[in-house]
Amino acid sequence: MIDSREPSQTGTDGHSHHFRRGKWVWWVFAAIALFYLLTEHRAHLFGVLPYLFLLACPLMHRFMHGHHGAHKSHDRDTGEGGDGHGRQ
Repeated sequence: MIDSREPSQTGTDGHSHHFRRGKWVWWVFAAIALFYLLTEHRAHLFGVLPYLFLLACPLMHRFMHGHHGAHKSHDRDTGEGGDGHGRQ
């Protein structure tokens, strides 16, 4: 039977195998580093948390309510005219 896969897919060159292993090693290292960072610096993280909430307030206000200026361009129906300004 003929193998139709490319050599890089079969893993015979070793490059793809080392690349996959390197990705796994990196993710395991990142998980361990994150665990130790959270456990050793928990007091610092919790101490900064109120300031992060305060920083989030103006950012949320800016990005979530930033489109109020667009309301001026809408036609308003005043009941007096067809163009919203009392003119016919």
